[in-house]
This record gives sequence, C-alpha cells and structure tokens, in this order.
Amino acid sequence: MIIRVLLSLTWLAANAGAQWINYPTAGTPRTKDGKPNLAAPAPKTRDGKPDLSGIWQSLPPAKDIASSRWPQGAAGNGFGNADANIFDLENYLLEGAKISMKPASEELFRQRMQSLGAARPSGRCLPHGIPDAMLIPVAFKIVQDPGLTLILYEEFNHYRQIFTDGRPHPADPNPAWFGYSIGKWDRDTFVVDTVGFNDQSWLDDHGHPHSDALHTIERFRRRDFGHMEIQVTIDDSKAYTSPWTTAIQFRLLPDTDLIEDVCDNEKDARHAVGK
Repeated sequence: MIIRVLLSLTWLAANAGAQWINYPTAGTPRTKDGKPNLAAPAPKTRDGKPDLSGIWQSLPPAKDIASSRWPQGAAGNGFGNADANIFDLENYLLEGAKISMKPASEELFRQRMQSLGAARPSGRCLPHGIPDAMLIPVAFKIVQDPGLTLILYEEFNHYRQIFTDGRPHPADPNPAWFGYSIGKWDRDTFVVDTVGFNDQSWLDDHGHPHSDALHTIERFRRRDFGHMEIQVTIDDSKAYTSPWTTAIQFRLLPDTDLIEDVCDNEKDARHAVGK
C-alpha cells in the first residue's frame, strides 16, 4: 500500500508541474491556432544531427494507446491491476524477442511479484535505473550539447551523463545506479552504450532483475518534433540466457518544464502539496 501511495504522489507531483509551469517554449513549431505542432519535422543541431532536447514522457504499449488507457493507470504500482502493462518491459519487446531468465533471476522475480514490489528501490528513495527511469510515466528532460548529453529525471532530482567526447568506458568503474554511458551517432540514431552498473536497481517497476554484468545499448530516434522511440537492448549474461530488446515510445511535453521532486520516505505527501 505504501508503494502505491508513493507512486500516486509522484504522478500527482508530475501533473502539478505541468499545471504550474505554462510558458511557450522558444523554437516550437506551431499550428495556425498557436498550438505546438508535434507532427513537424524533428529539429537539428548546428552539425546537422537530430536534436533530442526537450521534456519527454513515456507512452504505454501500442495496445494500451489504442484503448485510451493512458494516463489513468499511471498512479498504480503495476502489480495486480489492469494497467500493469505500462510497468512491464515484456509488453514492449520487439516482435520475436523473448525474456529468458536464469533460474536465480527467475526466483528473484517471482519473489518480487509475490511481495507486490515491497522491496522496490524507489520506495526507499533510490533510483529507478535503466531503462525504468524513463519507462515510468514521469517527465524527464534531455539536454544535448557537443561532447555531453544530459538526462534530467524529475523524480527524485536524479540525472545521468552520456559522454560524446570520444572517451572510452572507465577501465575499473565503481558500480553505479545509472552505470557509465558513452554515446555516438549512427546516422539519425543516437546510440548509447552503458556498463558499470550495481545490481540494486530494477529494469522495470514490474521487478525484472539484473546483475552487475548488465550492459545496455539504447538507440534514441526522434521521429518528428513530438515523438521519439528508444530501443533498449538488455545484455546480462549472469541474469539472462540471451540478450533481448524492447522499444519504448515517448511524447514531447511542450511549453512546460521540470519542477523539484524531493523523495523523503514517508513525507512525500507533504512535499507534493508544498507544505
């Protein structure tokens, strides 16, 4: 129950942010009535690469978009309710892909399911991890600059650095919640290679585990001004029998910005209402 309340308050805080800040974003293409034109072409940087910058939010699996089940289910915890699809990476698998866990991972996943996610890291104000931090329906901001791309997560004020200055992965990294990310462009797709994780985060709020051997490849592609797809490949030889890939869709949130979101264990309600 506590977990459900925490996620509900997070969702309320995200919506409050969208209502609190309403300022026209410079450079946004608009229709004749002044509304953001999300179908306009994707913007470009000075060097001709797609510009991923903006405030983004995940969309549910295609079947849930079609049934208009968004965002009503966002405040649930993903366990034992009709909207669990939005929290389960299995529902975002590419066609033909399959999640095949090793026995120890299968048992850990079963325990998390039976406990209704009671040990979820975010319930203790710890990071969601990759790709879960972008999968949950809470806004995040991408800031794209030469040499460095930042992902700023509204929830808990966490951030992630993706280095594009040509550096390699660190030789002996300290295990980290978001790992160590380097990126490069493959035509119009931004490819992010991340290693050096700890084994404490969850891949999704449904409880899929990973080990410290986790290696992720993310492929960011901004289809037009208001829509982006990220394909995430999970490669973890300790936890899974083979790599698997998901595709998550995102929509742009124009004319708004992030607000501070503080996680303080059982005091979230006070922060959410600004007391």
